[in-house]
Amino acid sequence: MTELQASLIAIGGAIVVGVISYNKWQEYKARKSVERAFSPAHDDVLMTSAASLAPNENGRIEPVFDQPQADALADADRPRDAPDQKAAFRQRDEPTVLIHPVSRELPIDELIDCAIPLGLDGPVRGEKILPVLQSLRHVGNKPVHFIGQRDDGNWEPIAHGGIYTALQAGVQLANRSTALNELEYSELVMRLRQVADDLDAEPDVPDMMRVMAASRGLHQFTSEYDAQLSVNILSNGAPWAISGLLAALARQGFDLRPDGRLVMPDGDGGTLFSLSTNVTPAAETTSRLTLLLDVPRVAPQRDGFGAMAACARSLSARLDGAVVDDANQALSDAALGEIAAQVNAFYADMEAAGIPAGSTRALRLFS
Repeated sequence: MTELQASLIAIGGAIVVGVISYNKWQEYKARKSVERAFSPAHDDVLMTSAASLAPNENGRIEPVFDQPQADALADADRPRDAPDQKAAFRQRDEPTVLIHPVSRELPIDELIDCAIPLGLDGPVRGEKILPVLQSLRHVGNKPVHFIGQRDDGNWEPIAHGGIYTALQAGVQLANRSTALNELEYSELVMRLRQVADDLDAEPDVPDMMRVMAASRGLHQFTSEYDAQLSVNILSNGAPWAISGLLAALARQGFDLRPDGRLVMPDGDGGTLFSLSTNVTPAAETTSRLTLLLDVPRVAPQRDGFGAMAACARSLSARLDGAVVDDANQALSDAALGEIAAQVNAFYADMEAAGIPAGSTRALRLFS
């Protein structure tokens, strides 16, 4: 046999092996596609809200609960025997997508995320998983998170040095602005399948209709509890000079953030309430200040409204102003006390719904 013949035989053999390998790979991909297409759908954590906010006879926002809708999901930790409380969510009878109880400390929350299990063929190191996950951190404006199960059964965010026997992806169902929609969910599923292929994993994707019902219900809750309360200080005389005003506000404890916002810090890196001068940055004077409390983002124990009302009184005395509402009507101590009582009722309703004001859940939803 000549050297040329030997070379041709070797090349031909390599081509045959390559064709066989390619056909096997195509067969594997086709089988995976068929399994995905005909695998049974699983339910996701579904929830709806029937809470509502309505102005009372004094024109203040009074939080109340309507009758819970039929397919709502309860938070496992909400009080079950609280008197005269109607929860926004209740436990469904059928199984949910979650395959384990998820800790509140994990980035995937059973009440506000759609959780999608990812089965692995075997243990996988975090170093291999993390680069793949970098391609899927958001769909639209909804964050996507991943957690992994260690061999001891505990779950944690994927980390270098970790070894994981199962994964779970979670996409937030809603936020302050929008609910997760069909387009975003379809994009998530498509991109998640690519992630799964890269990790030799298999996603157990929930039914879209159920996920959409959950996202709409949760967004209804955020819409109805998206409450912001304001208190104004109106000058009794000449407008205030901005330069002198900023110094007075700094003495009062306000921080001027790089984005130009004036905020009252809560002492733990968060914000109690903010302040607006109601003029453009180039303006030299203003005759009105507005203090604003983002109610669902401040925990009840911080008494954000009480702190804001006290600040308004102090500033009005220091600047020779009057504490007024948005219609320039004077706000007496009695009126401020009534509003404070309504805020406390609002907080109680949020607590009963399993989304306490100022909690990690609330901060994520009202972002």
